[in-house]
Amino acid sequence: MMRDIEEELVGREALSAEHSEVERLIRDRVMELQRALFQAHLDVRAAKEREVEVEGADGMARTQGRESERTLETVFGEVTVKRRLYQAPGVEGLAPMDAALNLPSEHYSHGIRRFVAEECARSSFDEVVEQLAKRTGAHVPKRQVEELAVRAAQDFDAFYKERSCEREATSDLLVLSFDGKGIAMRHEDLRPDTRKAAEATPRRLHTRLVPGEKPNRKRMATVATIYTLAPWPRSLADVLHTLRDASVEDNRPKPVGKRVWASVEHSPQRVIDDAFTEALRRDPERRRRWVVLVDGQRDQIRRVQRAARKAKVEVTIVLDIMHVLEYLWRAAHAFHPAGTEAAQTWVRHQLFALLQGRSGGAVAKSIRQMAARRKLDAESIKAVEACTRYLVKRTRLLHYDRALSQGLPIATGVIEGACRHLVEDRLGRTGARWSLAGAEAILRLRALHCSGDFDAYWTFHLAKERQRTHLERYAHGSPPDPLPAPRPSLKLVK
Repeated sequence: MMRDIEEELVGREALSAEHSEVERLIRDRVMELQRALFQAHLDVRAAKEREVEVEGADGMARTQGRESERTLETVFGEVTVKRRLYQAPGVEGLAPMDAALNLPSEHYSHGIRRFVAEECARSSFDEVVEQLAKRTGAHVPKRQVEELAVRAAQDFDAFYKERSCEREATSDLLVLSFDGKGIAMRHEDLRPDTRKAAEATPRRLHTRLVPGEKPNRKRMATVATIYTLAPWPRSLADVLHTLRDASVEDNRPKPVGKRVWASVEHSPQRVIDDAFTEALRRDPERRRRWVVLVDGQRDQIRRVQRAARKAKVEVTIVLDIMHVLEYLWRAAHAFHPAGTEAAQTWVRHQLFALLQGRSGGAVAKSIRQMAARRKLDAESIKAVEACTRYLVKRTRLLHYDRALSQGLPIATGVIEGACRHLVEDRLGRTGARWSLAGAEAILRLRALHCSGDFDAYWTFHLAKERQRTHLERYAHGSPPDPLPAPRPSLKLVK
């Protein structure tokens, strides 16, 4: 075949072609050459296969061996795997060569599955089908692409549960943070309460929502992150300088050992518990200071406290300053027009009061006194009340003066970035409606890439595939070797 390629490249047609046509010619011919090499390797193994005794995990001996074959779609194209299939009445047949090759149960090779797993984390299923056709010799329909992505991600939880994680030799802060992000789901995969709400409130218009109408088409994914961070003590003057000069941020310590993940399938409590389990692997003696950054959602805080009690660890809970600022800005627009210097100055004064150690209740009281001196409309009063209630109910978490002096983080930039990059950038595309299995698989695959764990995970996944697809079907979990033992090499004696 190589000689045929050489002759084609020096032929009249190739010599008169443009370079792009020659590139395409070489790509197509080399792809077929790779497929032929793979097929030749499989044929050699088939020719060398010997008869063996086969006993299944059910204790039944398979004594009837016959020649059999199956097809396998690879990144080079389709190949045929010839092997002996051992059978017995009333039980499934077993092919030891399949176990030796660690062939998947489906038609598509692990090479294709890895390609799908990596590309689906970045691109839509339609785009992955197109990329497969352009960059490989494989042809996989869209539905099968989604199924392969789900299978590729199935060992995510087991990987993080079983992997060995050495204790981090540091006294730096161990930071955990959590948030939620909605994902548009197919109706049947909404949570029961959301599905019921969607059925009870039919859309009045098919093209868009009317004012006050909620879509009721999303399922909340819980996003989590854990990382190590060196303490960074700051004063109020440092914060003021940071607000004026963004270059000061260059001195901020960077997160180390960051892992991010999200789940739309597991409950929020399960995700938070998993994060604490990961933290215990990193700090089993509980010697470091654990800091948990929250957005102020009360159920989230209760879940964090529950997980901390279960892990028998003391945590410092800090309310994200950016969420506080959101409420302050809404209240500011009750007193000053949006986009004005006066509104910005008002927010800055309230923020500085909190950073100096003034309690949330005291700041809320002063805001209410301002509102009482003015004639505000109903919408402005609503914004002021929302802000003051938020500050009063979370005043225990607003000790920013202590956090700054002790070098603790006070903003959830890492988790906010994870919500955007991990979830929104891929699953928030316009018009997308996700199945539960598909959304969970993509979240897992993206999390592996974001955390730098994909290569280690894939090795683990292939071992698990071999275990459940082949080893568990044989007696003692050990399929016989279908190839003869290699001859010992002879050494010349001088």
